[in-house]
Amino acid sequence: MIKRIAIAGLLLAAVPAAAQTEWRTNDRVLRAIWDEGMQRSQLEPMAAALLDSIGPRLTGSPGQRAAHEWAAARMSAWGAEARNEPYGEWIGWRRGPAHVDLVEPRVRSLEARLLSYSRGTDGPVTGDVVVLPELADTVGLRAWFASVRGKFVLLDANPVTCRPIENWQQWARPETLAGISQQIARTDTAWERRLARWGMGPEELTHVLGQAGAAGVLTNDWTGGWGTEFVHMATTPAVPVLNVTCEDYGLLFRLARNGQGPALRVDARAEYTGAAQAMNTVAMVRGRRLPNEYVVLSAHFDSWDAASGATDNGTGVLVMMEAMRILRRVYPNPRRTIVVGLWSGEEQGLNGSRAFAEDHPEVVDGMQVLLNQDTGTGVIDRISFQGFTGAAPFFRRWLARVPPSLGQGIELDDPGLPSAGSSDHSSFVCRGAPGFWLLSRSWDYGTYTWHTNRDTYDKVVFDEVRRNAVLLAMLAYQASEDPQRMPRTMREIPATPQGQPSRWPACQPAARTLQ
Repeated sequence: MIKRIAIAGLLLAAVPAAAQTEWRTNDRVLRAIWDEGMQRSQLEPMAAALLDSIGPRLTGSPGQRAAHEWAAARMSAWGAEARNEPYGEWIGWRRGPAHVDLVEPRVRSLEARLLSYSRGTDGPVTGDVVVLPELADTVGLRAWFASVRGKFVLLDANPVTCRPIENWQQWARPETLAGISQQIARTDTAWERRLARWGMGPEELTHVLGQAGAAGVLTNDWTGGWGTEFVHMATTPAVPVLNVTCEDYGLLFRLARNGQGPALRVDARAEYTGAAQAMNTVAMVRGRRLPNEYVVLSAHFDSWDAASGATDNGTGVLVMMEAMRILRRVYPNPRRTIVVGLWSGEEQGLNGSRAFAEDHPEVVDGMQVLLNQDTGTGVIDRISFQGFTGAAPFFRRWLARVPPSLGQGIELDDPGLPSAGSSDHSSFVCRGAPGFWLLSRSWDYGTYTWHTNRDTYDKVVFDEVRRNAVLLAMLAYQASEDPQRMPRTMREIPATPQGQPSRWPACQPAARTLQ
């Protein structure tokens, strides 16, 4: 408790005195948006429901369906026309509890979890841990595969260190830093050569190990941050595939390499539930004057499921829903139609937004703007115009009317370049529709919360998310009321560094089935 109080005191000491909101306009709606969003925000209770009660939203999981139903019900209660719109079927999968314990040469519970869509163990399984051997050629492959039955196989290289490189740079002597850097490079190169001699990639090797009767495959995908792992998907149902955190993976690797006889007891449950509906949640408020022109607030709803999907992309979802809630309270009759699109299947290839764009050409054709946010909890500090050369005057005019505390410091990437598939705006940009990417301040997103086992409620910075929701509501209001249509003039794409011509990104079809 004393330590928490001390930390709180340090944080408070760094907080400047609150400044009074400055306005550059007397627009009553903009002022009402600020007041509603800053004084009566519903972000925290919505986050508690979405991130803590429902949790992660893996495409095809019960959690994702529950989230869609929750979001549609909330936005319907605010008076929007909200629906869950199916676009295909995905593999149905439910994660169960997982317990991974070292039982030899000593007892210790390890931090590990199944990869998404992995087969489970169907009960407790005990087996030795082995490392992929160094093979001179492929002659010994068959004999070694025969030896893995009932064993857990380490698929990735030994982590030389689980200290972030920044920690080494801060504390190590120059010769120590040089030495650890060289050791990491040597280890990674040697492991890549070892895998190359097997004549197959990790996905094929995992499948073959499952066919050979391995009890499980153990992987490590360290982000470079303290205690944090990227956790993605298994590509075969042939064998349980588990991610083991850097420290524990290193322990297992050293024990196996040194002949110290490591053995695990693993009880990791999962269930394939059959085909599951893939769907988007779409909420709409019809325009009073221009119902066939659209302002779209865009965020992907799905997540990976090692944590709660809080900043990827729970915060983007909360921003768009809160913006809709604010607008329903203070701007109930928009000039143009306002749409909230919460897309599923983004993590598997932008499938939800691609399907919506394919199925709703009237929205693509009538789009005034699409505002997409998908880069974490930080305050929006950059807007990419995605190669649309006429966008800047609109955004400069709109941002000039919002309070400086919201608009100042936002970098305008003018005209920018179109994304080929970074996030859901790309599904519309490829069709020549004005979709824009709103990017956030880092908060070490790529190291600690993007696709990781640490992406939980406590990582949300509500003050910044609140400001983002207010900004989105203000931009949506002004885009709806603007007397002009957003132009669709697209820049010429510069040639590649090799001098080859480049083109505007082509649209990719939505994958509507995976079973």
